[in-house]
Amino acid sequence: MQLKHIIFGLAFLFVGTISNEEETMAWREQDKLTWEDFRGEPNPNSDAVALTASGITFGYSVKTSGRKIIGFTTSVEAHFYPNKSWYLKNKANDYILAHEQLHFDITELYARKFRQHLDRLVVNQNIKTQMNQIHEAINDALTKTQKTYDDQTKHSINVEAQKYWDNYVKEELKKLEKYKS
Repeated sequence: MQLKHIIFGLAFLFVGTISNEEETMAWREQDKLTWEDFRGEPNPNSDAVALTASGITFGYSVKTSGRKIIGFTTSVEAHFYPNKSWYLKNKANDYILAHEQLHFDITELYARKFRQHLDRLVVNQNIKTQMNQIHEAINDALTKTQKTYDDQTKHSINVEAQKYWDNYVKEELKKLEKYKS
């Protein structure tokens, strides 16, 4: 496949707190991204055709008895940020949209891995520290995987690598179906 222009998308990961006013879309298996979901202004200094802004939001609460932690609950979600995601209308196509969708799917994969790690935790007095360490490690791994995905697929240009990643992420999501959003 020859391309006259370099066509690629970028994933932009949000780590940390998002303001309550920030519009988000939670990952849902039956819902796929459409170009209408990409509402941000394109970056005129970028060579990218599209940018997917996605990330994991995490919250927890602990139950205490006196000064002792006796339980905890967590919330982990993979989110897409429409107002920070963008595309170039004259260069975008369904193939690139599928590449961008996979960035969001990778975010869900790491949300599932995060839930799996949290599910294995045992209540103890260091639970907050442990959860925060897992959160940091998951975000680091997610960032690394998103970069590797773009590097190996050359931002969707390498069709064979794109097929590999499509299958790989699909299988990994299936393995962690118990932890899906």
